[in-house]
Amino acid sequence: MSELKSRIQQDLTTAMKARQARQVAALRLIIADIKKQEIDQQVNAEDNWVIQLLVKSAKQRRESITQYQQANRDDLVEQEQFELEIIENYLPQPLSEAEVDTLIQQALAQTGASSMKDMGAVIAILKPKIQGRADMGKISSKIKQALA
Repeated sequence: MSELKSRIQQDLTTAMKARQARQVAALRLIIADIKKQEIDQQVNAEDNWVIQLLVKSAKQRRESITQYQQANRDDLVEQEQFELEIIENYLPQPLSEAEVDTLIQQALAQTGASSMKDMGAVIAILKPKIQGRADMGKISSKIKQALA
């Protein structure tokens, strides 16, 4: 079992003992997501895999928040924001813009990338280093700018 999954389960137990109903509900959603994916993909959760799942869940929450704000559903916005905060507790610390730029420059130098054809190789090097710590959409646009 992954360290991260164990930490989430321990936090669930602590929240249950403290009778923190909202936190218990949010943590149960996370654990249910992990278990569902483990069963669907027939794998045991590793930390990188759990981080991927949490990144996806966080992205879904952000999209839901935007939609609920447009629909003026403040009650649902607040719930989604609460769940997002819980999820973000388990994600690695986000990288700063300077750190991202440095990593991109290192990957470009390492691969010798000079055109858009080399973008896949650059992303292959960057992905394990930045997963869960930066938005891949923003990263890919920065790589495109550097290669253009």
